[in-house]
Amino acid sequence: MLPTTDEAWSGDPGEAMQLFLDEARAGFDVLVDGPAPDAVLYDIGGLGARIAAHRWGVPAIQLSPAMVAWDGYREETAEFTAQLKASASGARYFASLGAWLREHGVTLDVDDYLGLPPACVALLPRVLQPHADRVGPHVVFAGPCVDEGRRTGFVPPAGDRPLAYVALGTSYTDRPDLYRAAVDGLADAYRVVLATGKVDPATLGPLPDGVVAARAQPQLDVLDHAAVFVTHAGMGSASEALWAGVPTVALPQAVDQFTNAEQLACAGAGVVLAEDAVTPAGGAGGGRRGRGARPAGPDAARGGALRGRGRRLRGRGRAARRRRPRRLTLAGRGGGRYPQLTFPGPSHGRRCGTTWGRRPPVARDPLPASPTDGAPCPLAAPPPWPP
Repeated sequence: MLPTTDEAWSGDPGEAMQLFLDEARAGFDVLVDGPAPDAVLYDIGGLGARIAAHRWGVPAIQLSPAMVAWDGYREETAEFTAQLKASASGARYFASLGAWLREHGVTLDVDDYLGLPPACVALLPRVLQPHADRVGPHVVFAGPCVDEGRRTGFVPPAGDRPLAYVALGTSYTDRPDLYRAAVDGLADAYRVVLATGKVDPATLGPLPDGVVAARAQPQLDVLDHAAVFVTHAGMGSASEALWAGVPTVALPQAVDQFTNAEQLACAGAGVVLAEDAVTPAGGAGGGRRGRGARPAGPDAARGGALRGRGRRLRGRGRAARRRRPRRLTLAGRGGGRYPQLTFPGPSHGRRCGTTWGRRPPVARDPLPASPTDGAPCPLAAPPPWPP
């Protein structure tokens, strides 16, 4: 029942949420007519899971591939929720879901049903969770479940230059302008592997030696060879960048990508590049101009430390210092003297640490603590969608 093309999705939040509800209800009776399981594990989009668990009398455990709600999240998103409920589509959605709950004897109101789950396994590194210190004990941060079966034996383009990987995920990929700017700006100093998604690589025109483009690339394999990852900062890509220890240059496009990009920067694992800074001369293509500049982003030691800590402790990262100079320079990963990428400073004024406007202590080790050990990066505002 869900749309299969971008154009078919409504831009109205209530209408989009109604589509997921209608799809959940359509298959629900078939689901609950089967034998009762010992427990229900469900994705964040599995609206009928807790109703099914109630019917069967078994525990329900949410599996979240994205950030989870923290203590106070509902209050911080109250204005958005009120606007949604006041719209015609939102009112219909909340009424439909409430009637479905009552039909199956679930006494929770809709807000509680959509709110904090009774138990949750978060499939992301804790370092990518905003306000991690305000997440309750009902959540276990298990870290990413990296499927090694996705590996293909990818062989990178020949040459001794470092490799830059450019990919914007699967949804918001119709950006031929950005892909062309990345090729023009990076190809002299880097080998480039480009995933173009919805864009036909042939439309980019001739590609220089050492640049390969395809609609999809074997990401795990490419990250094994990459010195830097130019990414949309979707949660999957952000987690896999940390897993591989590859510094990131984030170009967030929509939804949670902006928050994920900020978390990567707060962890010392990357920088956030403003949309208007993406040009062949000074955005994703600033590699040559960055030679010799003082690094202000993650270095090889930090990449290795993040990779090792993420794999051993499964998401127990720490906030690290972050500077906001007039320009940001990101050093490449690896043992050699890789070219550096230099970018204009981000347009926002957020800093890591536990106090607004205060610069955290200068870092002295590859994974330093923030002023309060384990404190999250504060965000200017909560993400505009319900948990």
